[in-house]
Amino acid sequence: MENKTYSSKGLKNQELFKKKLLAKSLVLFIGIGVVAGLSFGVYLIDVKNTSQLVFVEGSSISVVSEKSDFKKGEEIIIRIVNSGTVPLTFSDASYGLQITGLSGIPMFSPMISDEVISNLDPKDEITFSWNQIKNNGDEALEGLYKISARGIDNEGNIVEKFTTITIWK
Repeated sequence: MENKTYSSKGLKNQELFKKKLLAKSLVLFIGIGVVAGLSFGVYLIDVKNTSQLVFVEGSSISVVSEKSDFKKGEEIIIRIVNSGTVPLTFSDASYGLQITGLSGIPMFSPMISDEVISNLDPKDEITFSWNQIKNNGDEALEGLYKISARGIDNEGNIVEKFTTITIWK
């Protein structure tokens, strides 16, 4: 009879050990999940720049879209805003607008034949529309795209800003 009691104690100790091990493993895996989620969130905040329009002292430009997620084929309205306090100059009537993949491969820039110098005074803006057709005539695929604008301030410094958008199916 004493052997049975001893065996049952050993069995209870093993079950208790397994429960403690399971609890430690669960805490470890939850901790790893929280850290991974936090890291991915920080990455997305950096890639998906949602604070598009901020007015500052000095030279600044902002690229603003009405939202950051678009359906495939949906028209994308893009506003280029001089969000600084000094006028900006652009080499042509496209106001330095360019849409690229995240890898930097150019997808679209307005085909404007006018070789005129354009100006954008403080707090002024210009609006463009993109129908998701690339310069080569193909439709843009689903994915992340970078919309950028580039100008020059009155001291000759290059002023550039970008925002990212996502095109979904």
